[in-house]
Amino acid sequence: MLKIKKKDKIVVLSGKDKKKQGEVLGVFPNEGKVIVSKINSVKRHTKPTQKNPGGILEREAPLAMSKVMLICPKCNKASRPKFDKLSDGKKVRVCRKCGEIIV
Repeated sequence: MLKIKKKDKIVVLSGKDKKKQGEVLGVFPNEGKVIVSKINSVKRHTKPTQKNPGGILEREAPLAMSKVMLICPKCNKASRPKFDKLSDGKKVRVCRKCGEIIV
């Protein structure tokens, strides 16, 4: 189970976008990277195609998973989640600060 999933709210811990918050658009567990909306944006020069007019496009680049921390939706604080098992054996993420289950 991953600490960070798609549609989670996170805060950046280091780098040029330090202390900025955003929503996770994609997770790449094999590479240990995440893509976050409006964070780590880079400019790409693309050639025009039949579908795309080309030009200088701005998009988000992958960010190391170690540079981001999950924000608890209940207490609105950044915390590293812990993992607990429910009575039915299902594994869930739990906030270390408020004890709420993170869905």
